[in-house]
Amino acid sequence: MSTENEGKAVQGDPAAPSVPPTPPVPPSAPPAQAPDAARAQDPAQAQDPAQASGAGPSPAPQPPAAHPAPATHPPATHPPAAHPADANAQEGPATQEAPTVQAAHVAPEAHHAAPGTHAAHAAPAGGWPPPPPAVPSWGAQHAHVPPAPAAPRRRTGGLVAAVLAAALLAGGIGGGIGYWAAERGDNGVSSTTVSSGEAPASFKRDPGTVAAVAAQALPSVVTIQAKSGGSQGEGGTGTGFVYDQEGHIVTNNHVVASAADGGTLSVTFSDGKSYDAEVVGRAEGYDVAVLKLTNAPKSLKPLPLGDSDKVAVGDSTIAIGAPFGLSNTVTTGIISAKNRPVASGDGSGASNSYMSALQTDASINPGNSGGPLLDARGAVIGINSAIQSAGSGFGQSQAGSIGLGFAIPVNQAKNVAQQLIKTGKPVYPVIGATVNMNEKGEGAEIAARGTSGTPSVTPNGPAAKAGLKPGDVITAFGGHQIDSGPSLISEIWTHKPGDSVEITYERDGRTATTTVVLGERTGDS
Repeated sequence: MSTENEGKAVQGDPAAPSVPPTPPVPPSAPPAQAPDAARAQDPAQAQDPAQASGAGPSPAPQPPAAHPAPATHPPATHPPAAHPADANAQEGPATQEAPTVQAAHVAPEAHHAAPGTHAAHAAPAGGWPPPPPAVPSWGAQHAHVPPAPAAPRRRTGGLVAAVLAAALLAGGIGGGIGYWAAERGDNGVSSTTVSSGEAPASFKRDPGTVAAVAAQALPSVVTIQAKSGGSQGEGGTGTGFVYDQEGHIVTNNHVVASAADGGTLSVTFSDGKSYDAEVVGRAEGYDVAVLKLTNAPKSLKPLPLGDSDKVAVGDSTIAIGAPFGLSNTVTTGIISAKNRPVASGDGSGASNSYMSALQTDASINPGNSGGPLLDARGAVIGINSAIQSAGSGFGQSQAGSIGLGFAIPVNQAKNVAQQLIKTGKPVYPVIGATVNMNEKGEGAEIAARGTSGTPSVTPNGPAAKAGLKPGDVITAFGGHQIDSGPSLISEIWTHKPGDSVEITYERDGRTATTTVVLGERTGDS
């Protein structure tokens, strides 16, 4: 903001004439300009804000000084300087300090009586004032008598104008003066800087807060760089977490699939240290893979595993990963749904992944895949695997999060990881029947024919032993509603081979139930 006054400049009062070298002759009449000159020197008579802005003067008569100056005080020998309000009224920068400083020293003199005032008290009323006191010869020494205190003033407009003028000037020079004093440590110049209170020396975050959980978990979460063995060296970035102290890392299959055959894998921890890794085993249907560090450090700290069966809708969630390559990113949300059937591919191929997922609104994006979904205690309850993107369907597209993320329940992922570490191959539970994967609505229909003309119900298989036939529509599995083939597979894969599960189905318009003992299939082929 400019410190220059706007409008026309206000002319100052005429300056008083200098004192002649000889005593003046008593005038025959009182000087007409004496009151004006006194007002020009008196700060209390300064222009009010209206006068400073160019609105014109509005003078008012003032009472004489309560105490006249002693007769020995010499009259002023120099012209009075312009009043601060006059100086500020002039067009020009406010950094011209001389007029203001001068006025600050001269203004108190205006409270002294003009020459001859002392004698006026002894003269009869209405008489002419006697001659002024004798003026000392030039160069003579004389004592300075402090000015008498001024009588209280009833008007405050002049004081407001003077303060305004000082404030305008201070705005222009205050910063420089403060810095100069601070640099030189001058005594007597107090700093106007107000320092804020210092933060507590030992600030601790309570256990269970997001910050505390993230600080505990981040050292056990890794960013995975996968490169294919081809000439192009294509690959991608994903996330994983420490499963045990032997150096096993759990992640998604689709994160490492490009490097599974002749490619390279590197794992980077939150402290920036990187290690080479190799694939121990992959499960395409579960979308789970296990890596092992080739030179694992001894300080590995596995993340604790929770119980995904006990998760409730509304529970807090914390996701950690590398969305779009941004490692060590922490996002939060809640469990917004459970047992959500999700096919992470297009839902039509044998290599698609199926899960009865935990749904969360924690922000999950490409690069979060394979990372842990934690509960409020910091325990892993799921592996972040897929997102719903507007117009793109389920899967791992490059679209951003819209608040619909899906994680493999950790109970299922743990069983798969243990099997991969033990044998290097996944084991799937099956019912021994082929279902229609393209229709959705009333349930999962057992197809009329199987793949390549084979029977849709495997002879002497689990479904055949349970009495199921082609054309039956399975509407519930283990108490969970089924609306399609993918949702049936998702529920089947939450179990283990050998589990007995109740099935509800429809045949010829009638509803029936039966129990199936799940069989098994080894490998993805």
